[in-house]
Amino acid sequence: MDRFDDIAAFVAVADAGSFVGAARRLGKSPPIVTRSVARLEQRLGLRLFHRTTRAVALTESGREQLDRAQQLLADLAALESSAAERRKEPGGLIKITASVVFGRLHVQPLVTEFLRRYPRIDARFELTDRVVSLVEEGIDIGVRLGSLADSRLKAIRAGRVRRAVYASPSYLAANGDPKVPADLARHTCISFTGTTTDPLRWTFGAGKARQVIAVRPRLVSNLADPLIDSAVSGFGLVCVLSYMVDHLVAAGALRPVLVEYEPPSVPIHVVRPPGPHPSATTKAFLDLAVPALRGRFSA
Repeated sequence: MDRFDDIAAFVAVADAGSFVGAARRLGKSPPIVTRSVARLEQRLGLRLFHRTTRAVALTESGREQLDRAQQLLADLAALESSAAERRKEPGGLIKITASVVFGRLHVQPLVTEFLRRYPRIDARFELTDRVVSLVEEGIDIGVRLGSLADSRLKAIRAGRVRRAVYASPSYLAANGDPKVPADLARHTCISFTGTTTDPLRWTFGAGKARQVIAVRPRLVSNLADPLIDSAVSGFGLVCVLSYMVDHLVAAGALRPVLVEYEPPSVPIHVVRPPGPHPSATTKAFLDLAVPALRGRFSA
């Protein structure tokens, strides 16, 4: 039994004029109510009631403390009521994080649409390629690509993207298509460090067919956009995630190669901190973002 239970017992005894009446009102046994009041008196160092075999009456100290106790219980009830209302209606501040390129291309439009739908909500949107601790940094929603390192997070699968190799039609016309991964040895390679932990080794296939190919990239960067621009200009082959270049493939500026050797697809998850019930604001964003991402990236 916590301190507020003890305060509630004190107020109930004062209102009922007896421990038995207070116990009936609280749905507890008289000994439990008696112990609650005794604990409160011990913590305060005050005697709150005069007790006789026939009656219970407030002491002077008890009368002084009763108003404060009633106000504390009223404040607690208001706090709980306010929290319940927040769970029912979206509002307040939501903090969202995503990786830089995916966030800019595919999460930012969802955040903007979300704010249009809910005028009472403000958002803080952090784009970073580091793995953010949602709990430690007070983040409500994260959009993650790849396996999840923190198994405590509540995760919803929202799609998948491919890790693939692309080149411009002009590069392929001049240099030919690589037919097998080993052909990369004679091609100009461009490596994005955000796609693989080792820009000098590209992975293909899965299981027994998995193979790691050593490459000698002429250009390496932690930013995808300049590498993709170089590939579009005809400089070489770039290994990136498909969402980064889908629009360029659709426009004919890039073409995938070695498609039959691609490694397993990369999952997309929308995650939130541990806990059984998200706030109304968090749930509203999940209800918007998850179907939108699944529609685009077919979970």
